[in-house]
Amino acid sequence: MFNLNTDAQSSVKNDLLSGLTVALALVPEAVAFAFVAKVDPIVGLYAAFMVGLITSVVGGRPGMISGATGAMAVVMVSLVAVHGVEYLFAAVVLTGTIQILAGVFKLGMFIRLVPYPVMLGFVNGLAIVIFKAQLDQFKITEGDASSWMQGEVLLWMAGMVTLTMAIIHFLPKLTKAVPASLVAILVVTGIVISLDLPIPNVIDYVRSNSGNPEATLAAGLPTFSIPSVPFTLETFYIILPYSLILAGVGLIESLLTMTLIDEITETRGQGNRECIGQGTANMVNGFFGGMGGCAMIGQSMININSGGRGRLSGITAAVALLLFILVGSSWIELVPLAALVGVMFMVVLGTFEWASLRMINKVQKSEIFIIIAVTGITVIADLAIAVIVGVIISALVFAWKHAKQIYANKSVDEKGSKIYQIHGPLFFGSARNFQDIFTPKDDPEDVIVDFADARVYDHSGIEALDALAERYERRGKKLHYRHLSPECKVLLQKAGNLVEVNLIEDPNYHVADSSLA
Repeated sequence: MFNLNTDAQSSVKNDLLSGLTVALALVPEAVAFAFVAKVDPIVGLYAAFMVGLITSVVGGRPGMISGATGAMAVVMVSLVAVHGVEYLFAAVVLTGTIQILAGVFKLGMFIRLVPYPVMLGFVNGLAIVIFKAQLDQFKITEGDASSWMQGEVLLWMAGMVTLTMAIIHFLPKLTKAVPASLVAILVVTGIVISLDLPIPNVIDYVRSNSGNPEATLAAGLPTFSIPSVPFTLETFYIILPYSLILAGVGLIESLLTMTLIDEITETRGQGNRECIGQGTANMVNGFFGGMGGCAMIGQSMININSGGRGRLSGITAAVALLLFILVGSSWIELVPLAALVGVMFMVVLGTFEWASLRMINKVQKSEIFIIIAVTGITVIADLAIAVIVGVIISALVFAWKHAKQIYANKSVDEKGSKIYQIHGPLFFGSARNFQDIFTPKDDPEDVIVDFADARVYDHSGIEALDALAERYERRGKKLHYRHLSPECKVLLQKAGNLVEVNLIEDPNYHVADSSLA
């Protein structure tokens, strides 16, 4: 459980260096998401530290980075605005409890139901969201007003961003001894400070967005405190809707990010364990003044691309972030935003699935529609809604396609009985097509429907069998069903002598019907 590395001992260096790189990139993200949630920046930094540390130790995906995220921050805004930050802490505790229960009841396995086009839309949508978030760094905020950089400031900003990206792209071709992202941040920081370039740094961003010219990232250790809210049912009813949404958004983003890293590293994470890890982290957040969070695809990609594969990388990132807060804030505050923006732009380029653009004329139109829909909804609305909509569309498309696959081979045996040999699935989508196969008016007195090559999957299919039996009964004809499952026979008993079941050849499979449980 506490194995800190997934590779050989030599990966310790990579984990340490990549973790330090991630910690630098976490600072402005955590601060930005704290502003989104309308809480103090230190609340976001505490969240990034605690969520990152706990999920790295007990979560189900080594190498994945978690922290305060925008997807969860946007849910928190209205709760903080109406009821205050203490209610947020209480909601985060309840969020963690719900996520832990999801892991205990093994709900993490349902991430396997997310189709590949939805995954592509998720990845592309988040890449666009990350890109849009970086554009805010090209703005200068004065009070409540903000404007785009212009003139010399914009040129130097663009130049340092470009230099950062160039170092990250070309350095690995020369050496992989150290993470290219870390080298890029250090080099650009050194250039900006030595030349005294007019580029905003981390503390400029914090002060301009907080409106406090004396703001600093320095703080002490997070302290334990029970949220100061009334322990009543009224409080529970206030925070429950937010907690359910936060838990859902957090688990969806975390499990999808885990799946993406699984593909990149050709390893497999543990979904249910990740649910418990995320839940534990959020519960601790609520008691130690953090805003909670979930997996971060951008920082996770920085970690993976920098060589971080083990749990030590995430632990290093969290501990380094805490050290920045405690003793190194004066140094971190000097890091220019251009360096961090350049790193995140490279993450965008690496995260976006460019191959999906080449798929347009090579895959079915329904899959392209799903990719575009999920991408669009992720950008303009919400990640969780996008994934849910994508899964629903995929399920409907699947049902529609399989509804047309049911058919029958017809023959007459030596006794003059007409035999319908059914092929394909019988479920809610194909029930109408199943009914259209038969012609009771023209059929002989004795009809046999053979399900040896077909399956009944739900209650709608069972009802279709009953309805068909009644159609033949009204014409005084006998209908025999053969090779039905035992579950179907239980529900078809009301058809009486209209139903004949071959007990010897009946296969033993199960129908997905709650009434049979």
